[in-house]
Amino acid sequence: MRASAAAAPAIPEDVQASDLDRAARARLRTLSRENADGVAQHLVMAGRLLDEDPELAYEHAQAAVRRAGRVDVVREAAAITAYRTGRYAEALRELRTVRRLNGSDEHLPLMADCERGLGRPDRALALAQEDGARDLPDELKAELAIVISGARVDLGDPDAALAVLSPYLSSALDPELSTRVAEARASALTAAGRGDEAAQVLQAINPGGEEKEDVVVFDLEDDTVEDGAAARGAGRPTGEVR
Repeated sequence: MRASAAAAPAIPEDVQASDLDRAARARLRTLSRENADGVAQHLVMAGRLLDEDPELAYEHAQAAVRRAGRVDVVREAAAITAYRTGRYAEALRELRTVRRLNGSDEHLPLMADCERGLGRPDRALALAQEDGARDLPDELKAELAIVISGARVDLGDPDAALAVLSPYLSSALDPELSTRVAEARASALTAAGRGDEAAQVLQAINPGGEEKEDVVVFDLEDDTVEDGAAARGAGRPTGEVR
């Protein structure tokens, strides 16, 4: 006897399909109007809940996948929510699917960070060497550099970790991304035994000395034997892509 499909999470009455970004809604045009509206509402909820309740956001993304699994923006939502809930193997599978569906390399930084989360920094480095990585916009190149810096630290090479970040220290990045580049540099400096310099970097970006809340990391679901073994006990990569 086949198990019944998982129940979809409820949609609040104030959530409308029109709340979804216009470009994302356009990707749902291959669906019937009723189905497209339902999928759009789940995607809206996934986006709204991503920070405050990532597990529920994941459930909404999964509900959208069950209704429109061949639409790239739907699989993208599934990938991002899986990533944010620590399901790195699942997120990586979904990101590969998105890449096959739309041919875009924009999620290479996230894919590389998933490899780190699975304890495979060498595979993260391999993704950074792909042709598509060279054609990324500057912001995504900086995102990838943060991940690769962390991978270099994972592999015991903090000097290489610092080198990969150097082109982005004076780049015209948005303030949040610039801060994350600096945080990655501080981590690499610490790994290199240069704690005083790391402290100076952190002081410069956080002069008030306010502590940040810890990130809660969920257990990964088993993928393959290899992925499941690597996943358990793996924390969220320090170069988390936003």
